Amino acid sequence: MQIQRAAIASIAYLAGEPRGRQIVEHITACITDGRLAPGVRLPPIRELSGLLQVSKSTVVEALDRLRAAGLLTARQGAGYYVARDALASARPEPVTSTAPAPDILATLRQALLLDNGTRRPGCGFLPAAWLPDQELMKAMRGTLRASALRMGEYGAVPGYLPLRQTLRHKLAALGIQAGAGQIVTTASTVQAVDMLLQLLLQPGDTALLDEPGYVNFRAALTLRGARVVSVPRSRDGLDFAALERLLGSERPRVYLTNSTLHNPTGHSFSVLQAQRLLELCQRFAVQVIEDDIYCDLQPDAPRLAALGGLARVSYVSGFSKTLSANCRVSYAVVEAQLAERLQALKLTSGAVTSELTEQVIQRMLLEGSYERHTRRLVDRLYESGARVSRWLAEAGCTLHSTPGQGLFIWARLPSGQEAVALARRGLAQGLVLAPGALLSQAPDACHFMRFNVGHSDSQVVRDAFLRLLEGR
Repeated sequence: MQIQRAAIASIAYLAGEPRGRQIVEHITACITDGRLAPGVRLPPIRELSGLLQVSKSTVVEALDRLRAAGLLTARQGAGYYVARDALASARPEPVTSTAPAPDILATLRQALLLDNGTRRPGCGFLPAAWLPDQELMKAMRGTLRASALRMGEYGAVPGYLPLRQTLRHKLAALGIQAGAGQIVTTASTVQAVDMLLQLLLQPGDTALLDEPGYVNFRAALTLRGARVVSVPRSRDGLDFAALERLLGSERPRVYLTNSTLHNPTGHSFSVLQAQRLLELCQRFAVQVIEDDIYCDLQPDAPRLAALGGLARVSYVSGFSKTLSANCRVSYAVVEAQLAERLQALKLTSGAVTSELTEQVIQRMLLEGSYERHTRRLVDRLYESGARVSRWLAEAGCTLHSTPGQGLFIWARLPSGQEAVALARRGLAQGLVLAPGALLSQAPDACHFMRFNVGHSDSQVVRDAFLRLLEGR
């Protein structure tokens, strides 16, 4: 046992990286190199806490992840053991399929979502260490104890009514006037957008989409048979002369856009820009779908739905980007008739949402823990964004995004660097990047890359990226 204790205690933590993840990586390495043999019993949790110099809750979280990966087994009353087939789990069999290799962009999309120990500076969600775990668990426990929880029933089709009533007041603070009946909850903003597209578009209709922009929106439009026309958008906003020409020549039915903290440029519409956009969309009879998933990071920015009203703008937001990628509560806010059609579509497509999750969000909103979390998050994004901006500039990148509260930095790579090739080499070294081609079809997208400031604010990521630029 002393050999096993010494192996576990030999961990060397890296600054700025979640310790839970580092523990998982360390114990995995101990198993693969033979320091922890199959069948060996690990020390008790209290002792592991001392050996690893972390809290018991961090130890339990790491052990649970190792067990889920098939590396450990747990025996009631006896503790944790290295699984008999742990080496097979830690060292997957090589792929021998003769099928063609997957497209590198598809591979990158999957890798950005996969928690397999890689560094993911290109991903689209917050680091686990930034999430309000304790507040979420407290709200979950309170919800499970509450008499309002109906475990044996479906959730209400439009969504949990007390949550929609709370959202009504939240929207009013943004200047968006809507009754609870005009708010329909969904499992994600992508689902909300897709359902709206199904109701607002016919196959063959033209839709406008920001360029660069969120990759799943283009996929949703293509799935609905829409003809997609790109609207160039930079950190300064839209070229309104070009937009007016596009509206006149292409006659789109829908414009789908981020109003605040645009992914990936970080741009938010000013009042004048928003008014000009709404004026053009009204003149050319274009319905706007406003994706405001980052609304709680910039509550003072103007909203298109507030300035133009819900007859002209359908508003979508949610909590997956600010709270947890796995706590998926979103909502659409639309005019009354469209809300009825949206509810009918939600019911007939089997998309009725989880009332349990909606009650957890409602509890966090009422208790104030969500607002406290978002205030901390804004400060953290500013600090991390400043540090990442500095090292990217030192690496020779040119920033094409608005500094501030946003989650992303859109950067032009140094001369001679090609984003997809760089990302391919990074993937082989355990660094998952987001090349511009994932977010844009513009010719110069090959020179751009998106960085998530939370996942990029790390000496390890910085050094790995610099080595890639140097060809190492």
